[in-house]
Amino acid sequence: MRHTGAFQIHIGLLFLLLLATPQLSAQEEENLEPVEAATEETRPPRSEAYGLRVGVDLSRILISTLDDKYTGLELVGDYRLKQNLYLAAELGTETREISETLDNENGVNIIELYNFESSGSYLKLGVDYNTYENWFGMNNSIYIGARYAFSTFSKDLNSYTLFNSNRYWNPDSFIDGTQAPQELSGLNASWIEMVAGVKAELFANFFLGASIRLGYLVSRKESDILPHIWIPGFNRVNTESSFGSSFNYTLTYFLPLYRKARAPKPEE
Repeated sequence: MRHTGAFQIHIGLLFLLLLATPQLSAQEEENLEPVEAATEETRPPRSEAYGLRVGVDLSRILISTLDDKYTGLELVGDYRLKQNLYLAAELGTETREISETLDNENGVNIIELYNFESSGSYLKLGVDYNTYENWFGMNNSIYIGARYAFSTFSKDLNSYTLFNSNRYWNPDSFIDGTQAPQELSGLNASWIEMVAGVKAELFANFFLGASIRLGYLVSRKESDILPHIWIPGFNRVNTESSFGSSFNYTLTYFLPLYRKARAPKPEE
């Protein structure tokens, strides 16, 4: 239920940003100088800025502050190639402590099934396509995109417990796993990620953004002791499915590098 509530909050925040983008557009439209009297001959040539936009994921910083079992940082960036096409990337590192306990029918904890800390880094590379038609001088985005992602990580296994192999006679019996901490290293995973999001310019060159991500695991290297339950950059792993989901909320700054001419629209 906790994950469902969090999902609803993320969707709600993204929806508010989507509503804010047209409002920002309207404000910028009001500030545009009138050009009705200009002709094609007298109208000055128009150009748009191209360059690099870099920033940070605010959600991981916030969760790191509020949750003592999680630490994470993600840097984000994109580079404008064409009018609506961007190269995009995310680079991050995450550490999370995960445990699961087994309760009896009265809700009383009877045994801890496992306890471990997963830590690693990830890189996501891909493209974004802006579907939003900006007026000249505006840079808001409502975009879709795709990423190929790769994560390398390790697990510090604190303890785990196994079911008794003779489950017929002992359906609720366990045998000891290990209480000695051990490191499971050399783990990795790769996945394809579909992205949908929005970026709204708050003021000159500063953007607030949000995105929803749906990932599909392509490959994974697991240990023989404990399968992947959580992967840095991918989030929770469902043992019955290769799909996963994640979110981010970003604050970025656009660094103009050069300009390209843009043919004005008739209505501009």
